[in-house]
Parts: sequence; structure tokens; C-alpha cells
Amino acid sequence: MLMTLAPSSDNSCCRNIVSYQAAVSANKNNVISKMANLRKELEKCKHPNSRKTKALGKKARRQNNKHKTRLGHAIKSNIMGEKLSWFLGHIDEERTTPLSPQEFEELIELYLHRFDEELQQIALKQSIGKNRANQHAARQDVIRITLERERNEYQSGGMELLNLCDPAKFKMLIDWDGSALSVQHLKLDLVSHNMLQRLKQSAAASTSADQMETV
Repeated sequence: MLMTLAPSSDNSCCRNIVSYQAAVSANKNNVISKMANLRKELEKCKHPNSRKTKALGKKARRQNNKHKTRLGHAIKSNIMGEKLSWFLGHIDEERTTPLSPQEFEELIELYLHRFDEELQQIALKQSIGKNRANQHAARQDVIRITLERERNEYQSGGMELLNLCDPAKFKMLIDWDGSALSVQHLKLDLVSHNMLQRLKQSAAASTSADQMETV
């Protein structure tokens, strides 16, 4: 196998997003502070139907909707940050060249089996004793739903990821600071099984052409 994998580390994924979580927490505290100030202003309004009361109520709803939108973006960035951290953690730190389509395909398959050991441990615990049949069932369901969604995306339209066969995108991952906060600045691709098959065919044709030229 041409690809050199770095040792897996779930803890490194967590460490990589600590700064992001701190930023989200700070933003949340800022929103809470603003909402508290609006509440105080509303309490000062004596008439519930006054123009000022209505304006403050509208402002509070707008602030709440803005917070919900930001929270949605934050969750998405957090999930993508963990995914990119996993891929970064499985590529040799010394590597400077992009992955071949075959290497990328193998790495994605490894990613789609990242919970195998945990699922085996859950199944083992559930098999020991009658009262443990439902132990960790919720976690088991979450893992299975996540893997089913990711595999469906990969086999159809594509899963959101950096195309690590592309030199520029590979360098983008290597240079990434590990913060999910900066994920929004990365230009992601939809990587699918069909896309990688096309890249493999293209690479094989290119290799064949080079060999013919040297004959």
C-alpha cells in the first residue's frame, strides 16, 4: 500500500476544536447578555402596546433568530472540523504530495469503518446478561444512522470533503490550523465513489500514455 497512515487519535480531534468551542461559548454569552439587556428595557416599558415595546419585542425576536442561524452554522462547522481532523490525523505528517485516487478511496473506506471497534464493544456488553440488552442502544443507533447517511452520500451525490487528490486541496488540509472556526473558509468538494473511479481511470490512462512514450 503506497499510502502511509499516521496513528489514529480521537483525542487529537477533540483538541483541534477546543479553540472553536471556546469561540462559540463566547458568542453564546454575548447573545445572552444582549437578550438580558433587551429584557430589562422591555420591563421598563409601562404600556405593553406602546411603539417602543413593539420595537423592542421585534428586536428581541430578530436577535433570537440570528442566534439560531449562527448556532446552526456552528454545529455544521464543528462536525466538518471533526471529519477533517480525522483525515488529517491519518496522513503522514511528512507527506507533501496529494493522495492517489486509490489511496483516497482506501482512506474513505477506513473512515466509514471508524466506529467498528466501538460497535463491537457495545454488542459484547449487550450480550453479557439479560439486563444489558439495551445498554448503549441510543449511542448504537446514532452511530448506525450517521454511517448510513455518510455511505449513502458517498455512493450517490458525494460527501462534503476536500478532494485530497488535488494538490491545492491537499495542501489546504495540511496547512489547516485544526480549528473548526476556519472551516467556513475552506472550499469543500463533493467526493463520491464514482468521482474516484473516474480519477483512477484517468490516472491509469495517463500512466499508460507515459509508458508508450518511453518505449
